Order: sequence, then C-alpha cells, then structure tokens
Amino acid sequence: MTIPSFVIGIAGGTGAGKTTVARLITENVGDSVTRIPVDNYYKDLSHLPIEERETVNYDHPSAFEWSLLRTQLENLLEGRSIEMPEYDFTAHNRKSDRTIVEPTDVIVLEGIFALYDEKVTEMLDLRLYVETDADVRILRRIQRDVIDRGRKLEGVMQQYLDTVKPMHEQFIEPTKSHADLIIPEGANSVAVNLLEEKIRTEVEGNSSRNWERDSIENELTGTLEIEDD
Repeated sequence: MTIPSFVIGIAGGTGAGKTTVARLITENVGDSVTRIPVDNYYKDLSHLPIEERETVNYDHPSAFEWSLLRTQLENLLEGRSIEMPEYDFTAHNRKSDRTIVEPTDVIVLEGIFALYDEKVTEMLDLRLYVETDADVRILRRIQRDVIDRGRKLEGVMQQYLDTVKPMHEQFIEPTKSHADLIIPEGANSVAVNLLEEKIRTEVEGNSSRNWERDSIENELTGTLEIEDD
C-alpha cells in the first residue's frame, strides 16, 4: 500500500451521480479503494426524540461532525485504521455499530459537502465536482427517498423546497470553485478513462506526487469541453 494514500474528493448536489462516478473511475483497482461517505459523519443526535430529528436541516454544513471526519481521514493517511460511523437514514441518526476501515492505496471521499471543509479539502489530491441538471437530481431524490427509504412523497417534496434547494445554492454549488475538474453528468468516457488511468498509476506506484493541480485541470477540462453532452 502507498502511504500516504491518494485521496479523491467527489462532490455535487443530491442525486448528481457522485456514486456512479466513484464506481466508474475506481472499478478496475478493486480492493485498493476505500470509500468514505461524508453522510456517515452526520452528528449523533441520540439525545433528541425522532420527532425533533425529523426537523433538523441535514443539508446544512452544521449537521456534520467535521472534527471527526478530519481526524479519521488524517489517521487513514498516516496508515492507521479507523472505526467509521454508520448512518441510519430512516431513524435520522447514527447506528450503534461502527465499521473498521483499513487504509488503502486510494481513498474516495464522497458526498454533497466533500469539497466544503477547508481542512478536509487540503487533504485531497484530486477534487471532483459532478454537475447535473436540477430536474434530474430532484427526480432521483424522490425515487431514492420514497422507494428506498420509505418516506412520504409530500414530505420529500417539502424538504426539497425548504432546505435541499436553498442549501444547495448557498453552500454546495459554490464548492465547484474548489474542484480540479467539473464533470458533467452523463457518459463522459474520455474524462472517466483519464481519471481511471491516473488512479491506476497511483495504485501501481508509477505516478509522481509532484504533479501540479493546474496542469491536470487544464488537460482534463480541455477534454471535457470537447466531449461535453
């Protein structure tokens, strides 16, 4: 294993396709990848009844325990395992169990706020933002929350209007300025292939950590401008 690991942050709005991008660019390096969902670091709200937990604005940065995420990411980068919290979206709270995560060659930090916290962003070697049309994202969110999480349609729509949309515009959309690469949602095979190649060279130990952020941004952005749907 390479120490420190090569860390990729993948941000974007709800339903943008962050998980798909993460899978596509890492699927050929198998067990050499560790995925860290930012959602697992929602604050522990065990002290609140379920009725109060349901009213919390989970689309605001203050809903996350940033100090824990920073500490655990630092531990992984220093070659130490962590006990990562797990989150229950139905109960709106952390699960009692934690997952042991071992450091690997590549770490993928994925979530709407993956590029939000300055100290976390400084630990990232590659920063990606997946940009997807808002209509597509809300449809995906409705499908996920209603079908997969058993929530009521009316509540999901109200939450989107009350917190998801305004928080996206205020906090998430601006993190695009921290990205090395903005990936338009869709089958952008050229960008994915370039990223996949970069990750594979990191795993195989054939890449220098001295690459300049501007140079990879220019190379990949130029490709995306040609291939953008």
